[in-house]
Amino acid sequence: MSPLDVTAPNLIFGCGYLGKRVAARWRAHGRRVAALTRTNADALCTLGIEPITGDVLDRDGLRALPAAGTVLYAVGMDRGAGRSMREVYVGGLANVLDTLPPCARFVYVSSTSVYGQTAGEWVSEARATEPTEDSGKVVLEAEQLLRARLPGAIILRFAGIYGPDRLLRKQPILKGEPLVGDSEKWLNLIHVADGASAVLHAEAHAADGDTYNVSDGTPVSRRDFYTRLAQLLGTEAKFDHRAEPGSPNRRIDSAKFRATGWQPAHATYDKGLTAAVADSPM
Repeated sequence: MSPLDVTAPNLIFGCGYLGKRVAARWRAHGRRVAALTRTNADALCTLGIEPITGDVLDRDGLRALPAAGTVLYAVGMDRGAGRSMREVYVGGLANVLDTLPPCARFVYVSSTSVYGQTAGEWVSEARATEPTEDSGKVVLEAEQLLRARLPGAIILRFAGIYGPDRLLRKQPILKGEPLVGDSEKWLNLIHVADGASAVLHAEAHAADGDTYNVSDGTPVSRRDFYTRLAQLLGTEAKFDHRAEPGSPNRRIDSAKFRATGWQPAHATYDKGLTAAVADSPM
């Protein structure tokens, strides 16, 4: 980490669903924003974002990365790229850390999939990270790499992000298809607008080197969530309930992050769903 250079842009790796909203907030605050992209340079320019052509999987192409104020690392999985999750999450992060100039803040978007609890218990940052699913194991490996290489980085373990144009199971519900699975298990969620506000709040208030859970703080059963979503879509949810013993099932405790002063605008799934459906094309 280095002192903040107010002339340097904030830099985003993974300027997608969440990253673009963070960029818009930074821009509204008068900050320059740059973002690494493989193919979307023109689209980023229209948003006032300075594109940097490159790929986290191409180490040589990252050697011209600029000095940055705050770095947001929110790289997700592009399943059309033909690379494994581990290559993207672990290998890509290693390439960036090998080539990135010093920055003032490094905010890393991780996932609550690093937790492996299965009994519906409340899970804080102090609980064991023992994921049982392969994806969670890869996410945890990336976190461990970051901690070893950049101890001052801030890790935000996000719950499931939803919002306009990202409504879980919307199409099956509209088609009248039954939702197969354990409908009584918990969903932990965060509206994308609250996710963006969390990143900016962490940049300003989080402790260097700390880890925080980021969720709306109101877990909801799958049955209640999809029932309400169907109502907002003007239809009815159908369920093919099947028990899933031993699969992940937890309620994420985000009290530690809230203690820094952050509060979500959409503090319940009902409030967030209502806003998300209203802002989504049908």
